[in-house]
Amino acid sequence: MKRLLIANRGEIACRIIRAARSLGIETVAVYSEADAGALHVEMADQAVSLGPPPAAQSYLRQDALIEAARAKGAGAVHPGYGFLSESASFARAVVNSGLTWIGPAPETIADMGDKGRARALAIKAGVPVLPGSDSFAEGALDGVEEAGATVGFPLLVKATAGGGGIGMQRVDDPAKLRKIAERTQSAAARSFGDGSVFLERFIARARHIEIQVFGFGDGRAVHLHERDCSLQRRFQKVVEESPAPGLDRAIVARMGEVACALASAVNYSGAGTVEFVMDADTGEFFFLEMNTRIQVEHPVSEMVTGTDLVAAQLRLAAGDDIHDDLADRAPSGHAVECRLYAENPAKKFLPSPGTLERFSLPDGMDGVRVDTGVREGDTITPFYDPMIAKIIAWGESRDEALERINAALRATHVEGLATNRDFLIAITSNPTFRSGEVWTGFIDTHLDALLSAQSG
Repeated sequence: MKRLLIANRGEIACRIIRAARSLGIETVAVYSEADAGALHVEMADQAVSLGPPPAAQSYLRQDALIEAARAKGAGAVHPGYGFLSESASFARAVVNSGLTWIGPAPETIADMGDKGRARALAIKAGVPVLPGSDSFAEGALDGVEEAGATVGFPLLVKATAGGGGIGMQRVDDPAKLRKIAERTQSAAARSFGDGSVFLERFIARARHIEIQVFGFGDGRAVHLHERDCSLQRRFQKVVEESPAPGLDRAIVARMGEVACALASAVNYSGAGTVEFVMDADTGEFFFLEMNTRIQVEHPVSEMVTGTDLVAAQLRLAAGDDIHDDLADRAPSGHAVECRLYAENPAKKFLPSPGTLERFSLPDGMDGVRVDTGVREGDTITPFYDPMIAKIIAWGESRDEALERINAALRATHVEGLATNRDFLIAITSNPTFRSGEVWTGFIDTHLDALLSAQSG
């Protein structure tokens, strides 16, 4: 593998370029007109324009991406996260073009992307799953009330082809189920081109725990421990950490076992994440989904295991047997990641596009890592996700990691647009969060106090 095309933009494109460079691999960036002067374009060895700013006219154009790889002599394609990273059709088109796909087989992506099929495969592999229903195709909701009664309330209506919290609605009142299911089907059709949905039991006091797995495409798989992603807002992750605070290590070990069992059963290849929801009161855990790509929060696992997961993806795709390099990586210390966004917490977290008139990041702080795809003077546009940077801190203990990330956030300065920096400082300073009491409803429960603390 001498040259790699990165079918993405921003922070993750820069991250992949750094990993490729460490292995002596040349990189080809792609960009829309809005990203012509972007950092990832500057960092890459070569770059190709894809078209106008809207993603559908640029970053989602499968034909243009494959043609760019061919034109620049790239032998492989890395999709990053988001965009086409979990598109089985794109993975298949890449492979059929004679290029190397950095990720699992297209069939695996299709299986895990279909939530109903993924549940069935998880059950077959011995992974516990939440009570749920079969899928209901768009416009076909016969029997949905009976299915809801069997699953139990509260429940979630989830897009079969969805992910990342998109296409998901909570239902507490059985009388509202059909209307919410219809609305979710319409949203799913718009977002994923597939309007089918299914029902799944909702755990009111839950923790969101995920296991970082790495498969070798031959039935072997290892895990690199857990991440706690319980701090969420509207099903979107805000803060992630590893190890999960206060979690029984026997439960974590069991999660790792079943996650590897699932990865092995589907001959998984490369980095992936098996996500679980855990009842915070009983300790029971259940399979949610498998993400067949590198995760936004992968630096947390990298910092506690000393592993470069992106480099491992590239080495595996190049034919290296890296099993022994990744097996039995014991976690060391504690890591926490915060996502810095161009959004305004005081206005219901409304995205805040604009120019980074000032953008100063922590520099030279012990145990602190910053992943970003922008510089001072760059513009956060309304066309893409408004994430500015990921700030990650490692410490010998959770307390030390939290002290470091809190200090790193305070050393971060942005002018020209609104950000959630002060909100993140409020979270990482919050005594309840510091005590290790984390669950998916934490931010909603403490929202008023967090908003008050950030303005104080």
